[in-house]
Amino acid sequence: MPSNLLPSSITHASSPAPNDQVELRPQFWERFSLTELNHSEWEALCDGCGSCCLIKYIDNDDDEELVEYTDVACKLMDCATGYCQHYDVRQQYVPDCIQLTPAKLPDMMWLPAHCAYKRLYKGQDLPAWHLLLTEDTVATQQQMRAANVGIAGRCISEVGVTDEEMETRVVTWVTP
Repeated sequence: MPSNLLPSSITHASSPAPNDQVELRPQFWERFSLTELNHSEWEALCDGCGSCCLIKYIDNDDDEELVEYTDVACKLMDCATGYCQHYDVRQQYVPDCIQLTPAKLPDMMWLPAHCAYKRLYKGQDLPAWHLLLTEDTVATQQQMRAANVGIAGRCISEVGVTDEEMETRVVTWVTP
């Protein structure tokens, strides 16, 4: 693991445009800090679980942040596949969609415990099932299901869900 993980005072340098294809450097997640990653490497860290797209209640009034995830997903989420229907242009549809960057990461500890971004920021290894380690999409998907990770088939769209109903949809299968 890199010893120079992102300090909270660092600002994010601009990344290449999303359409730029940049090759992944070997074991980049072990050799470079999060701020040194190119756009393709940054995106490759995402395991595609979709948990960040679930609506959550965050109580940060105390010293410790309390996070409760619901099984209600953003309107752009395809709940069958667990993937965003308009990922590259999601802010056009959902202006307040959070775009994760190294600079924002210190304030995003509500991300799930298995999240590669959070884990690397905290000096932890990638989960053993991560695609960057297995290099096998099918094996990664099977191992993620076995580890109870991912929202595919387990969420509903926020469209038409009332605030009252949302409060009844808190789940425990996402661990911050």
